[in-house]
Amino acid sequence: MIRVVVVDDDALVRSGLQLILRVAPDIEVVSTASGAEAIDEITRHRPDVVLLDIRMPDVDGLTVLRQVRAMPHPPTVAMLTTFDADEYITTALRIGAAGFILKDTHPEHLAQLVRALAAGAVVLSPKVSRTVVDWRVENGEDAASAIARLTDREREILVHVADGLSNAEIGTRMYLSGGTVKDHVSAILTKLKVTSRVQAALIAQRAGLLTQPDGNS
Repeated sequence: MIRVVVVDDDALVRSGLQLILRVAPDIEVVSTASGAEAIDEITRHRPDVVLLDIRMPDVDGLTVLRQVRAMPHPPTVAMLTTFDADEYITTALRIGAAGFILKDTHPEHLAQLVRALAAGAVVLSPKVSRTVVDWRVENGEDAASAIARLTDREREILVHVADGLSNAEIGTRMYLSGGTVKDHVSAILTKLKVTSRVQAALIAQRAGLLTQPDGNS
């Protein structure tokens, strides 16, 4: 079972997401919380995935995200937003959000997105992708220069990461073990000087890597 905590300041939104996800046989919403309750509930239930409202009046989503990312073994966190041009998105990206989901995402797709997050895949709603596509590497380095530090195999794996594949799916496609893929992904993040698969995927997109067959020049 994929264990999920939903954090939102609106009780109706929390209930709605819980009802939608309850239909999925492999997903359990173990708790819902407001921003002020979030860390206690996440610590208590140790979920696999947290769906976290990016804007909350009591304790905002970015504060909660920072606290979650500081945990020894943090869950995967996807930010919920009603704004496809939310100025908080790029900040959440830098902190380490694993995905961004619009609250008007079709109910049939929500469970699929949660499964992808639990598997370690990149999750970006299309509208949100357009908002963050101009994200820059923290030190201002050109994306192409960052990509040049990768080996051919690492570039190929990065393309699969950007396509939203999990480590297991990449391993199956490339005939590698999950552990080997995990090691490669860690090396990619280090070389690109980023902290999440989402950031790495955006760099690949900006560098034009996704338009090249198999990620090669």
